[in-house]
Amino acid sequence: MQYNSLNKQSLAVGFQEALFRGLAPDKGLYFPGNLPHFSEDFWRSLPEQDPQDIAFQVMKNFVQEDLSGEQLRAILAEVLHFDLPLKEIDKDLFVLELFHGPTLAFKDVGALFMARCLSALTPNPDNRLTILVATSGDTGGAVANGFLGVPGVEVVILYPSGKVSTLQEQQLTTLGQNITALEVQGSFDDCQRMVKTAFLDEEIKSQRLLSSANSINVGRWLPQMLYYILAVAQFQKKHSFEKAQELIFSVPSGNYGNICAGMLAHRMGMPARHFVAATNANDVVPRYLSGEEYQPKASVQTYSNAMDVGDPSNFIRIEELWGYERNELSQKLSSYAYSDAQTLAAMQHLHKEFNYLADPHGAIGYLGARKQQRKTPGKPAVFIETAHAVKFLPVVKKALGFEPELSPALQDLMARPKVSTEISTYEELKALLLA
Repeated sequence: MQYNSLNKQSLAVGFQEALFRGLAPDKGLYFPGNLPHFSEDFWRSLPEQDPQDIAFQVMKNFVQEDLSGEQLRAILAEVLHFDLPLKEIDKDLFVLELFHGPTLAFKDVGALFMARCLSALTPNPDNRLTILVATSGDTGGAVANGFLGVPGVEVVILYPSGKVSTLQEQQLTTLGQNITALEVQGSFDDCQRMVKTAFLDEEIKSQRLLSSANSINVGRWLPQMLYYILAVAQFQKKHSFEKAQELIFSVPSGNYGNICAGMLAHRMGMPARHFVAATNANDVVPRYLSGEEYQPKASVQTYSNAMDVGDPSNFIRIEELWGYERNELSQKLSSYAYSDAQTLAAMQHLHKEFNYLADPHGAIGYLGARKQQRKTPGKPAVFIETAHAVKFLPVVKKALGFEPELSPALQDLMARPKVSTEISTYEELKALLLA
């Protein structure tokens, strides 16, 4: 598999180089050159196949020139060691829970896959690799956990001060070892801008081998396809292949990597009817799909902080999948924005009607699913629950009047001392990287 820059000004590279580079030299995101297409027989047979085998058959197409089959199977065994359950909570309404991993967030799959690939492909462990990552919430914790203690790798995480939950902050500021947390006086977009600038800084690159663990990196982005494919496999164990072809996937969307991976799987033949990018007040994509110009803007702080992204990096990949044709894309993708008040009301409704404890992002996913079902009655819908509600205790308490109990492991995490370095400018980041 060759990977091309979406800015079209750089040479195609293999998986290993795309993984280590993060961004192409022309600042573009990497995108697979030739998408594999799986036959209908493959999709019909999903319920009879082992999840590890399904994952191997899909992912080998993207890495096989660089990883052996044995290496890939070993990586997937580590990555998929926790459940990704699909639960029916009402007639034709399902929730896909992606929070059963070590940091209670959907990003555990991508972060672990990328970490294990980098570890397997690092040519010289003595030449230290620096993973530079911006987080609006869950990415930081997942990346920190995935790379903790990996020989030859240093992780530097930038997060917006006061704009992540307390538990999220603890997950990325209390580990020590090879993990450094930088508390940025600004927004997530500021953090992301600093990371992208560092990747293009020749002085830094002359002294450090840099890579990114945001979903701009193919190693983080691509394995997210597996959520959707394994959800379809679970769905087909109780329902027909024909009904699977009618599925609506409603995905809480901030940087749009997760939903883009699902749409990528669909382009490869995976059954689905429609995708919904459900979001908050950061409504660049809903406005675009309603006919306005695509106009990134400053991010707005909300209760669903992981989606507080005003300039989503991965949306260009979705456009690439649909040939930059907005009319064609809008036949397959809808996007709806919801306020904090609507988010709280949805959390209350889910708990009262279905005894389901949702986090604010999952609640927005639920709202998107229900709206699309009203437009296409009788179609089954899956909303994605991206993080456990315990990561957002103040919002849960505001919505429901109580806080879910923390496990002993989380109580221990909350008691650890926070260690972070405050910065406010790119120059400060650069000085730290060159120190």
